[in-house]
Amino acid sequence: MAPVSNNESGVFDIGGDLSVNRLGFGAMRITGEDIIGPPDDQQKAMDVVRRAAELEVDFFDTADSYGPGVSERLLGEALGDDGDVVIASKAGLLRHRNGDWLPHGDPDYLKNQVLCSLDRLQTETIDLYQYHRPDPDTDFEASVHAFAEMKDAGQIDHVGLSNVSTEQLETAMDIVDIATVQNRYNVGNRDDEDVLQACEEYGIGFIPWGPMYTVGEDDVSGGLEDVADNHDATPRQVALAWLLHHSDVTLPIPGTSSPEHLESNVAASQIALTDDDLATLNGIDPQN
Repeated sequence: MAPVSNNESGVFDIGGDLSVNRLGFGAMRITGEDIIGPPDDQQKAMDVVRRAAELEVDFFDTADSYGPGVSERLLGEALGDDGDVVIASKAGLLRHRNGDWLPHGDPDYLKNQVLCSLDRLQTETIDLYQYHRPDPDTDFEASVHAFAEMKDAGQIDHVGLSNVSTEQLETAMDIVDIATVQNRYNVGNRDDEDVLQACEEYGIGFIPWGPMYTVGEDDVSGGLEDVADNHDATPRQVALAWLLHHSDVTLPIPGTSSPEHLESNVAASQIALTDDDLATLNGIDPQN
């Protein structure tokens, strides 16, 4: 299946039928400090989500482990069962109060978690539900089969993966249609370029987490700053613009709890990078 996208309008069809603007909103940061517990001001957090929707952001990404449960609940309260937006959540990663993130892909656990996600998001069907991280202690195919069963049961419309290799993606594709992959990827970290290329080949949406991460080396920050100066923009905005230009299937999901940062992020979609800009950014030596 060829990629379904439109660079001029910035639209991508997730799974071939969920049309979204390619710059989404990552809802991890609407929780408390260190992604644990509720934020200090829950109303403000929901206001940021609603403001994103006002700015025509229509793709919101969350996970059951953000809070845990807090991000999903606040999204559900802010947006409800809004048919004009696409909600993506994830299961398969535990968030402990000591700060650890622990993979947990037991099929029975995953099938229980989707019930919790449905309740918190206040919806009958989740648009996109993603396996958050493969669990080394659980058979990968068994975990993916659990997501296929959720889809068959009508609990989710589309299945996604996160933090997977190309081989794991292709294994999962033999079990169920995969609509998206969410891996770490940005201008300074392109370790998963092969996964992105596989997504391009198969027409799968690629959701780069950590889309604006930049390391301190001059090769990364300097290149971003040079291009940003050319556009009266910030390096963070240029990092987002690069992702949108780099591939037709990328769906960046920058997250923030600040209305000002939100509006700055959204404005990045309007930056038209020149060939010289792209040459500068593509010439950055990714930091591994």
